[in-house]
Amino acid sequence: MKYALCFYETADNFAARTSGNAPEYWSAWKAYAGALGDRITGGSALQSPATATTVAVRGGKRQVQDGPYADTKEQLGGFMLIEAANLDEALEWAAKCPAAATGRVEVRPALSTQSM
Repeated sequence: MKYALCFYETADNFAARTSGNAPEYWSAWKAYAGALGDRITGGSALQSPATATTVAVRGGKRQVQDGPYADTKEQLGGFMLIEAANLDEALEWAAKCPAAATGRVEVRPALSTQSM
């Protein structure tokens, strides 16, 4: 079954991506992705929340807001789609994720296109 792992990171994590700590930061992610191997079916790291734009349509009119939807301490930093036998296996992989140590990892079953 496919699961989405959504990585929520702190401002310090986002800063580490481009600071002197970038090699250490990205090395942890490369090791994690390497361990997952062929279980990864998609995903991407995301740019800083400062680059986000939020769109809503109300009364037929588009509303655009600079910044992320939620103004929280931890922001969406990226996601992966993985194949896992069950939720327990997906949770095990989430716990091994670098983001789990300082932020959070949300795990959700992907909706099968057969369900649509």
